[in-house]
Order: sequence, then C-alpha cells, then structure tokens
Amino acid sequence: MKAILTVQNFASDVVLTFWTPIFVGIFLAIATYALWPRNKETFDAAARMPLRED
Repeated sequence: MKAILTVQNFASDVVLTFWTPIFVGIFLAIATYALWPRNKETFDAAARMPLRED
C-alpha cells in the first residue's frame, strides 16, 4: 500500500528537517554568548540590579 502525502506528514517532515537544527543552533549561540567569559561582568551587574538601592 502506498503512503498518502498529507499536509500533516509534509509539515512534520519540514519541522524535523529544517526547524529543529535551526533552533538547536540558536540555542547553542545564546548559551555560548551567555557563558562567554568577556560577558561575565555585564551579567553580574545585571544580576545585582534588583538588590541595588538608588
């Protein structure tokens, strides 16, 4: 029996083929940016901001 090409199958294939690796790449880029040693001071200052009294 031949499989029927449906919109659901096509959409699922597109998501698995294209979007999953793209989102994994975006996640890795954000994680790398957040953990990069050069950005430590900026993120430390942002973390102390709610505790600062003006």
